Amino acid sequence: MTSMVSLIAAAGTEPTLFNVPNFIAALLVFVAALLISNKMIWPKITGALDARDAKIRSEIEAAEKSRANADKALKDYESSLAEARAEAEKMIEQTKAEQVRLAADLKAKSEAELNQMRDSAKRNIEAAKRAAIADLYRESAQLAVKIAEKILEREVNAADHSRLIDETLAEVTSEYAGASA
Repeated sequence: MTSMVSLIAAAGTEPTLFNVPNFIAALLVFVAALLISNKMIWPKITGALDARDAKIRSEIEAAEKSRANADKALKDYESSLAEARAEAEKMIEQTKAEQVRLAADLKAKSEAELNQMRDSAKRNIEAAKRAAIADLYRESAQLAVKIAEKILEREVNAADHSRLIDETLAEVTSEYAGASA
């Protein structure tokens, strides 16, 4: 503080006295500087700040719009994905149902064909059996007739009886072998 007092004393003025002309000059310079800065500097500063504020606001709005669009696109994608999954599941279920139906149809057709083949085979076996029995009856009748003819041609003893049976069987066997060849 003493250094300040010594500076003022050196200037020849007293620190407690108020110097009006200096004050008015300083006030006029301050007002002039204030007016110049208000007319020339502050509009540029406030314009730049307003432009920056507007730019920041527009960037924020653009970012919010972009985020909203991205959220909408994500929701659309998720709903499309869910629909695609549901459609795929539906198609899989339809395919499985179609496979089950086709398998059941194929099984039913196979069983019907098998039953038809079984019935046809039974009918063929039965027809063959009846034909074989009819052939056996016919052959037995012919054999009985031949045996009776031979018996009636002469009197039969035990040796003749055995010989007649062997001859008849040989004839029938040769006739049967000739008929089947």
